[in-house]
Amino acid sequence: MPFIPLSDVEPREIIPGFHGRLVHGERMTFVYWNIEKDAVLPEHSHENEQMSMLVDGSFEMTLDGETQTLKPGIVVTIPSNVRHSGKALTPCVIVEMFSPVRTYS
Repeated sequence: MPFIPLSDVEPREIIPGFHGRLVHGERMTFVYWNIEKDAVLPEHSHENEQMSMLVDGSFEMTLDGETQTLKPGIVVTIPSNVRHSGKALTPCVIVEMFSPVRTYS
């Protein structure tokens, strides 16, 4: 189905405070995140290339040892296997794309 209302996608709490609506294609994954204030993204890496854009709020992101406070409209490109982490300084909305398809257990 090429047209998917985001409201039809059930959110999943992937890690504490991160509620994601995931849509998978053949080769990529789209995620719309609602993130609670003070929720922490533990440092990790994955084979997927990732692009993230903060839509609303303020999010502190550390990428390969460099930390920045993201504001709405900032796009972050995360290459495959690069360590990254973060913390929501306010309630946040982030949209992300992963390639290849991102799986969460």
